[in-house]
Amino acid sequence: MAQGQQENAAKYRPLLNEVRDEGHGRNSPLSRIQDEALIQSRLQPNFPDMPTRGESRRFRLAAYYLFASFFSFLPSGLRMTPNAIPESEGTHVKVVEAQPRGRDANATKARIFAAAKSEFARLGLAGARVDEIAKQACANKRMIYHYFGGKEALFRAVLVEAYLDIRNAEQELELDHLPPCEALERLVRFTWAYYLDNPEFITLVNNANLHRGKHLEKSERLRTASRRFVSMVQEILDRGVADGVFRPGIDPVQLNITIAAIGYYYLTNRFTGTILFERDFMESKALEDRLAFNIDTVMRLVLV
Repeated sequence: MAQGQQENAAKYRPLLNEVRDEGHGRNSPLSRIQDEALIQSRLQPNFPDMPTRGESRRFRLAAYYLFASFFSFLPSGLRMTPNAIPESEGTHVKVVEAQPRGRDANATKARIFAAAKSEFARLGLAGARVDEIAKQACANKRMIYHYFGGKEALFRAVLVEAYLDIRNAEQELELDHLPPCEALERLVRFTWAYYLDNPEFITLVNNANLHRGKHLEKSERLRTASRRFVSMVQEILDRGVADGVFRPGIDPVQLNITIAAIGYYYLTNRFTGTILFERDFMESKALEDRLAFNIDTVMRLVLV
C-alpha cells in the first residue's frame, strides 16, 4: 500500500469504527446502518465533496461502503458483493443484507440466549425487556424475533433448556456404577451443589410456576429427560432393595420431590429465614450443616 493510502487508513480508521459501532448493534453488518443523519454527521466533515442531504443518497452510501471495504473495515461475514450494494427504488434506498456466516449466526443466538437467561432469572417474563436483552447480547433486537419468534417464545426456550441442563448433568453422574447408598447420597449432594452454583435455575423455576407451567407443557424433550431421570432413581431404589438396604415400595417421584424440596426451600427462603431464625443461612458452616441434614433426612426415608 502506498504511503498516502496508509496515512488515509490510519486517519479514517477510528472514524469508520465509530460509525459502525453507533449503528443498530455493535456486531450488526454495515448494511444495516440506515440512519442517514449518523452517516452524514460523521463523514461529511471529512469528505467536503460528499453530496449533502437531498442529493444522491445512493452515491453517499455506496461511496461509504467502497471506502470501508477498501481498507478492510467491514465486519466478518460482509464483503462488497452485488447483494451488499444499495439499490435505488425511486427516491428511496433499499439495502440488501449479505447473509451472515453460520458460525456468526450461532454466536449471536448464543449471546441472545445467555442474556435472556440472565434477564428472565432476574426480572421474570413480565419484567424482562427485549431491548435490554438485545443490548446485553450486543445484537440487533430484530434478531431475537428472527431466531426465537418473540419474548415469550424465548422465555419458553430458556426454561426448557434450564430443566434439560440439570437433567443432563444428573445423567453424567453415572450413579449406576456406585453402591445404592453411595449413589443416593451423591445425588443429594449434587442437587444441593447445583442449586448453589446455578441460582438462576431456582428463580427460573419460580417464574415457570408463576405461569402455571404453561411454557413447559408442550416440550416432549423435557418429558423424555424427566422419564429418564425417574428411571435412574428407580434403578437405585431397586438395587438397594435387592441388597437388603432400602425399604421396598418407595416412589421415585416422591423421593426426588423431597430431595429437591429440602434444598430448594432453604435457598429460596434464605433472606426471611435469616431474619426469623436469627442465623446466617448462607454462612459456610450453615451450608455444610444443611447438606449433612439433607443427606441424613433422605437416607432415613429409604433405609431398612
